[in-house]
Amino acid sequence: VQLQASGGGLVQPGGSLRLSCAVPGSIYSINTMSWYQQAPGKQREFVASVTRGGSTKYADSLKGRFTITKDNGWTMLYLQMSSPKPEDTAVYYCNVGTYAGLQYWGKGTLVTVSS
Repeated sequence: VQLQASGGGLVQPGGSLRLSCAVPGSIYSINTMSWYQQAPGKQREFVASVTRGGSTKYADSLKGRFTITKDNGWTMLYLQMSSPKPEDTAVYYCNVGTYAGLQYWGKGTLVTVSS
């Protein structure tokens, strides 16, 4: 079972971009959906998450610029990137966690922020 992230590409600093992640219906008992980023030469880092209860959490450096949302059926996850900066250039991965402790990852989508 694999998630499918999409929507990456080239975006100018100060622009906007929305990433999407399709979550297979075969994944049950989801409790958290998240986005991570991995910049060139760096480790994968947390970007944002949303829980079953509706709570959202963001990396401090991205708070106020990125917004995580999902659909009501827990089949789609989104990341709205507003005013991206060159340092936001990375491969973005979606992640789903279940109440049973299972973790699922997508293949990632590359976002390049450059003028």
